Amino acid sequence: MNRSVLTVAAFVLLIQVPALAGEDSYRAKREAMVKDQIAGRGVTSPRVLDAMRSVPRHEFVRTIDRFRAYSDQPLPIGQGQTISQPYIVALMTELLNVDADDVVLEVGTGSGYQAAVLSGLVREVYSIEIIEPLYVSAGERARRLGYKNTQMKHGDGYFGWKEHAPYDVIIVTAAAEHIPPPLIKQLKPGGRMCIPVGRAFFVQNLVLVTKDAGGDVTTKNILPVRFVPLTGDH
Repeated sequence: MNRSVLTVAAFVLLIQVPALAGEDSYRAKREAMVKDQIAGRGVTSPRVLDAMRSVPRHEFVRTIDRFRAYSDQPLPIGQGQTISQPYIVALMTELLNVDADDVVLEVGTGSGYQAAVLSGLVREVYSIEIIEPLYVSAGERARRLGYKNTQMKHGDGYFGWKEHAPYDVIIVTAAAEHIPPPLIKQLKPGGRMCIPVGRAFFVQNLVLVTKDAGGDVTTKNILPVRFVPLTGDH
């Protein structure tokens, strides 16, 4: 092997080693996040815990925030929006009790992190984002990271996505002052919805909504939360 080939090989190795070390560091942070923040607070579903371990949360935050991607807090993602605290993402996912064949509607794509967590657990995720720059960046991110069973739409999530209804599961990642009737209508009998309900800038309730086989709806308050408001023409 000549000197020029050796030089190129050494240069490539210098690039790869820091990258691999960085990935190992992120993997260790994910493990600690799951152990301390999620399992440590009572989330027990093995499928949910595995999903939280596998999705690279640092890819869904701003570059300047990557050092705290696995911290126990929500983080800004631009446009006045946030990526939710890891525990809340895991808790909402566990509450929905998803199956591998479920079709899910997500209202509020944001950075695409919640959709990515769900994508490994269900058959299809349909996600709606009202803020166009977030919709565009989330779609690009999903394609780059290979989340092929996630489809995204720019639109007002209050009204759902009728073309693919009914849904086994609906998850809303912004706070509504009431449970949107179009979402209840698009939920299958036997389906479940998780949604924060309450006024903007006040403490809200995380609510689990279930629709029985006859179409009757019941709600259960899970815990107080604080989400950004659900926006749109409603």
